Amino acid sequence: MDNRSAISELVLLGFPGIGEKFHAPVSIALFLVYLTSLFSNGVVIALITCNRHLYQPMYVVILNLAISDLLFDTITLPKIVAKYWFNDGSISYAGCLFQVFSAHFLGSFDSYILLLMAVDRYVAICKPLRYPSIINNRRTILVCCFFWLFTSIIGVTIAVLDSGERLCVQEVRSCYCTNSGVLSLACNDVTSLKRTIFIIAMLVLLLPLFIILFSYGVLIRVIITQSQSVNRRRAYYTCATQLSVICLYFIPRIFVYVANQLKLILNEDVNVLILCFYTFVPHMANPIIYCLRTKEIRRTFKSLIQRWILMKNPRIPAVNVITSSEHL
Repeated sequence: MDNRSAISELVLLGFPGIGEKFHAPVSIALFLVYLTSLFSNGVVIALITCNRHLYQPMYVVILNLAISDLLFDTITLPKIVAKYWFNDGSISYAGCLFQVFSAHFLGSFDSYILLLMAVDRYVAICKPLRYPSIINNRRTILVCCFFWLFTSIIGVTIAVLDSGERLCVQEVRSCYCTNSGVLSLACNDVTSLKRTIFIIAMLVLLLPLFIILFSYGVLIRVIITQSQSVNRRRAYYTCATQLSVICLYFIPRIFVYVANQLKLILNEDVNVLILCFYTFVPHMANPIIYCLRTKEIRRTFKSLIQRWILMKNPRIPAVNVITSSEHL
């Protein structure tokens, strides 16, 4: 038992039940997911950091969300793609614990950033005259810094709790190391530890979700009272798209935690698919839903395209460049 518990290297299985003929499509899909997240979040980070007129509270929050999502995908996706492409699924025990820390640290951070975005929209729509005094850059940066610190403590706590367990199995039946994935390899009974982490997870997920749903409920009530149907439809569409991403992030996570706590038997591949779905799809959708659809970002993107076209073709009149960019 002592020899088996001294495991220094683990193996990521990805989707453990699929045949080899599906390895290439799965790996290509995961690679494209990473490229999409890398490009979209990278564009958001570049646009916001390189333009001072975007130094506004809402864009500061979006910038933090994009950094978090990009870090998460960079820490998790390249390793599982390497497993399918180069048959290199091995990961050190320390590296696995780092993925556990990152998953719960950055996942919790996303929860609180989505909460902050909902609060920002609530104040902007329901208390527009008081918005500058309630929401400003300095206060937003301080809150974001607090969330980085607070959620890192959550990640460290879960990683330290997992590190105290002896492991008897090396195969992690997932695309990256999670708390449930590591605890399933433990030699001893970890029921009490799972219950403790379940309570932490519910506090991290349910509290922000309750406040987010409350704020959007108030926003929808305000939208209903608007007299102009055009503004009403536009606001409904915005709320619906944002709520869809929020539900995609929170509801599957809560379902998986509750299912593990109740010991509901799920197909391993279905479980991994749900994990990938609620983890990586929001990371691709967030830049589009929260940032690239806004007028300021589109205007900034158009101006960058104009500059690029003028640099490549200095003989083209600026008027023609501006006219052509209006169709983007």
